[in-house]
Amino acid sequence: MGFATNLLNVICYVPLLGALVIVFLLRKEQSAAIKTVATVVAGLDFVLSLPLWFLYDPAGPAFQFSYVHDWIPAVGARYHVGVDGISVLLILLTTLLGFIAVYSSFTAITHRQKEYYVFLLLLQTGMLGVFISLDFILFYLFWEAMLVPMYFLIGIWGGPRKLYAAIKFFLYTLFGSVLMLVGILALYFYNSTGLKAIGLPGLGHAPTFDVTELFKIATQIPPGVQFWVFLAFFVGFAIKVPMFPFHTWLPDAHVEAPTAGSVILAGVLLKMGTYGFIRFSLPLLPDATRKAVPWVVALAIIGIVYGALVAMAQKDMKKLVAYSSVSHLGFVMLGMFALNPQGLTGSVLQMINHGLSTGGLFLLVGIVYERRHTRMIADYGGIAKVMPVYAMMFMVITMASIGLPTLNGFIGEFTILVGVFNRSTTWAVIAATSLVLGAGYMLWLYQRVFFGEITHEENKTLKDVNLREQWTLIPLIALCFWIGIYPKPFFRILEPSIKRVVEVVDPGYLNRPAFELPTAPPAAHTQEH
Repeated sequence: MGFATNLLNVICYVPLLGALVIVFLLRKEQSAAIKTVATVVAGLDFVLSLPLWFLYDPAGPAFQFSYVHDWIPAVGARYHVGVDGISVLLILLTTLLGFIAVYSSFTAITHRQKEYYVFLLLLQTGMLGVFISLDFILFYLFWEAMLVPMYFLIGIWGGPRKLYAAIKFFLYTLFGSVLMLVGILALYFYNSTGLKAIGLPGLGHAPTFDVTELFKIATQIPPGVQFWVFLAFFVGFAIKVPMFPFHTWLPDAHVEAPTAGSVILAGVLLKMGTYGFIRFSLPLLPDATRKAVPWVVALAIIGIVYGALVAMAQKDMKKLVAYSSVSHLGFVMLGMFALNPQGLTGSVLQMINHGLSTGGLFLLVGIVYERRHTRMIADYGGIAKVMPVYAMMFMVITMASIGLPTLNGFIGEFTILVGVFNRSTTWAVIAATSLVLGAGYMLWLYQRVFFGEITHEENKTLKDVNLREQWTLIPLIALCFWIGIYPKPFFRILEPSIKRVVEVVDPGYLNRPAFELPTAPPAAHTQEH
């Protein structure tokens, strides 16, 4: 019982302890020792997270492995952590990509290595804290804390425009975070003393930031309050996703970030926006969520098409992959706001798929960048002749990204399309048609980089991937095939958590026959004050 109760705390704070060991016990000239400690700590954290997969019970309580401690009793803030099926998968993704990010940096980072690995490990703790928090103050603390290490990772070890990209990333995210905090405070006061500034009495409950307690009042929050809180949350989460038109910070951050920073940014940080929607906005603000569906869907579809078209025009491999994320995350948002089990399940699964495939693409781009110090597509061509293993791995990840059957991308996209079709055939047709654009820019990239004659002398002596580089990619490729061929375990973990969200946001949906298109989702019972 003690192990299960403290498991989440151990997973969250092991990277922090590793960072402290590097800071206080190792000198900056001990390069090999720093790399070894960082890699062992990140690897240990992944191993410690694996019991979640085996011990989590989909038929059990909504949140498991819970740990609760009175933290700031004066304001009702508690240190409350726990996970459901959605959190479990995202934690496993985070610990895996965190380990890969550390292991892939051995030859990529040659200066200020001590600080670099410390920031990577601190970032790991911040990201894990977001996924386990069940108290709004705790969630907000971790949400803000992870900005600092990512800011320094981009600003110190990034490319030529690193400071511009780092400041833009920080300011965009901070702006959204402040609005999100306003929404959190509105919920807090409405639950207890009321929103006196607008003359709205509260429910008279004990002051609390505990998410599980606030879930209980979701249907009692007036539509007007829901609208403004949803809007505040929307800006904070949409910037992090990033949704069109809040996406402009992303290409700059990706292009300038070091390879490991791009892997973490694409694989985990972007998922925090989509996680915020499904964890907080949908179950806490069901009335506002239903009313926002047309607007969110419109922005998601624009993002899908816009991201794909802009990606197709890119000359820089990293920028192409960055814009592909705008398109792929638009697809995730579309599935989520179908507000049905298929769309929501596909949305969460596609979060995982995007982390695997796009994280893999950034790793692959980083491998050739280390050798040639250029990411321009025109500087390559024909390199499959000299890097056959690399070309094979790149092809598998490319096919996963565009949704080839037997690979993970197909399962996520297909499930989303089923959910979207169940809500609107128009949305489904537009979304399905846009998948062709994704195949277009990825296959065109592959053709220009790997096929044809080698026209640049520097490319004739390129070395194929070494064993360490292969081992950063093999786990991702294996998972792409596992999810693509046998996704049942992932659906099993997600199903109960998704149903709980659907029961709140569209109570009648689970009782309707499959593919019966509702003309209007039933309005949630609200209590006016």
